[in-house]
Formats: sequence, structure tokens, C-alpha cells
Amino acid sequence: MDLKQLEYFVRVAELGSFTRAAQALNIAQPALSRQVRLLEVELRQNLLVRNGRGATPTQAGQLLLEHGRGILHQVERAREELGRVRSGLSGRVALGMPPSVARVLTVPLTRAFRQRMPEAQLSISEGLSSGMQENLQNGRLDIAVLYNPSQVPGIEHTPLVQEELLLVQPRPPGLQEDPPPPPIALKDVATLPLVIPTRPNAIRMHVESEMAAIGCRPLIALEIDGVSAILDLVADGAGYAILSRNAVMRSVRPSAFSVRPLSEPAMNIQLTTAVSSLRPTTLTQQATLALINELALTWLQPG
Repeated sequence: MDLKQLEYFVRVAELGSFTRAAQALNIAQPALSRQVRLLEVELRQNLLVRNGRGATPTQAGQLLLEHGRGILHQVERAREELGRVRSGLSGRVALGMPPSVARVLTVPLTRAFRQRMPEAQLSISEGLSSGMQENLQNGRLDIAVLYNPSQVPGIEHTPLVQEELLLVQPRPPGLQEDPPPPPIALKDVATLPLVIPTRPNAIRMHVESEMAAIGCRPLIALEIDGVSAILDLVADGAGYAILSRNAVMRSVRPSAFSVRPLSEPAMNIQLTTAVSSLRPTTLTQQATLALINELALTWLQPG
């Protein structure tokens, strides 16, 4: 059984499409189809049901998928162990983060990763928690940092830090925040026009859930995806925002904003790290997870 053919089959089965798998593997689709077909001929079993919507594993294909993931993982572990003997941890780690977290962690994480694992590669992408969980399942991501993730079969979550959510408003000219603005009750926030991301953004869903629990609903002025765009609109007087302190402090003009704690109740949102339970983490991925946890204490904790 050829390892390359096995890798091709696993990727097609996980992504459910020869087209998407060819793009992910950076090979021509006819070549991919030919190699998977050669594997089926060798095993004398149909591994995939091909249809207009893509490809799904047969019963035999599902069995090979389970074995194939383990085989490919062991091969990657062997390469890592040999790499460590030569020079250190190696391999590629694909990491996904929400935009507000990526804004804070990308630079320190990339710097530390290069220093500690010079033979390894780190790929960072931004996305919504729901989309990143799907990418963990299909193998496009190895690790994700998620806000308030829902429980999904095949995904393991580990708490990282809790971030306090604050009301963000434009700072009037000349205002000195000494003392800082007092907390504002969540029921009062419900009367303010909010500039907020579209569903299923985790902060949007959390705000709606917390307000519903006290019998309120948010007053939506604008739905905007992107922290920078939201802050630009708040600074322009379009409304208020609910964001973490880090999202404001890492913005281009943090002095343009005033933040107020939320009360009755206070609002915190949980950040977690997530990996696929279907693929045991490699040594390089484990080292990356440890690095994320270490840096989160410095860069994401309040204070």
C-alpha cells in the first residue's frame, strides 16, 4: 500500500470532494483520481461513492479511513523523531484563531515558534469558531483557538483563558479617564445601538444569550464583521460595541475609545484550544499548544 495513495484517499474522504482535496494537496484532480483508483484496484474494494455532490466513503472506505489516519500519524511521528535526532522538532502546524485573538498573538507566537522550533513551519489563519471546528474535523487545521465553542463530535476542547467583555464607546475630546467610567448594567446596554458582528460570531451569540437570560434583546444598529471596521464605526459615532479589552488596546487608535465594564451580570467569554480527537497530536503540535498556553497568560490575561 503506497503511503502517498493512502494520504490522497484520506484527504478526499475527509473533505468529501476530489476537487477540494486536489486543491488542498496542490495536485491535479485527474492525477488524484487516478491514484485513489489504483488504491481501490490494489485492495479490490470500492472505497468511495462518487456522485455529483462529491465523494463519501463506503463501509470499506470508512474502515480504511480510520486505519489510514493512524498510519499517517505514525509516519509523521517517525519523521518528527528522526528530525529531533538531527536538529529538533519539525513538521507543519496549521493554526486557526479568531481575528481579535490573532491580532494579539500572531507576532509573539510566530517569534517564539521560530526561536524554539526552527525546523518546523507554522501556518496561521483567521476565522469564525464554527468554521474552524469544521476545518479541524476535515484536517485543514491542526489546532484552533475558539470562543465559547459548541461541543462537536471528534473535537477536544481545553480551556485557555477567560476574556472580559466591555462596552466600547468613543471617548469625548479631552476626557481623562481618572477615575475610569463606572460599570453599566446589561439591561441598560440593551437600550444602546450596537455595532456588532453577524451570526454565528461567538461574541454576538454570547451577547444575545446573556441578554435573553435577563429578558432583553440587543438593539442592533449595524452588523459588521471585523474588529477594525467595528472600531472605526464606533469612533465615527455609529454606535457602541461589545469587545474584549485586548481588541481595543491592540487597535490602531486605542486612545479614541472609552471602555466600561458590564454588570448585572458581568460578561466573560471563554477561550479554548481545540484539536481533533481523531488524529493524535504530533510532538510539534503538542509543543505549539504549550506555547499558546504560555503566551496567553502574558498577552490575553487582563492587567
